[in-house]
Amino acid sequence: MKNMNSITIPVIKSSGYTDLDLPSYQTAGASGMDLLAAVEHEITIKPGERKMISTGISIQIPDGYEAQIRPRSGLAIKWGITVLNSPGTIDSDYRGEIKVLLANLGDTNFEIKKGMRIAQMVLTRVERAVWNEEKILSKTKRNLGGFGSTGVSKILNKNGK
Repeated sequence: MKNMNSITIPVIKSSGYTDLDLPSYQTAGASGMDLLAAVEHEITIKPGERKMISTGISIQIPDGYEAQIRPRSGLAIKWGITVLNSPGTIDSDYRGEIKVLLANLGDTNFEIKKGMRIAQMVLTRVERAVWNEEKILSKTKRNLGGFGSTGVSKILNKNGK
């Protein structure tokens, strides 16, 4: 895709999984790369269960970046498979194998097979916060309104619900 920036990520494939493809973008406009399952045998995730699934890769993310692990929408809608702690964060100083914590929120068993696309990974820039302690904060229209304070829709809000 034109005007897309790119960064080089060093990667090591785990022994026994060198035949698996590296994470890849499935379309020119995709922001997430699909991660593949690196499993010896099929793994069953029963309804209500969660399992840690290996991807067979370790990466070296440059300083100033992180990788976020997110669910794949097709697995979520078709089978109820999601990534817990989503988005999962891989910090730039982590060098271990990437593993994905999958949960089955569906009502049938789900089989994980070697090479299956199980999650997506998005690389993002990281900003570091510097705290500036104050006595008061600026006022806004929302101000102290918390959960649900902006309503569900303009139509419902006008009717008082």
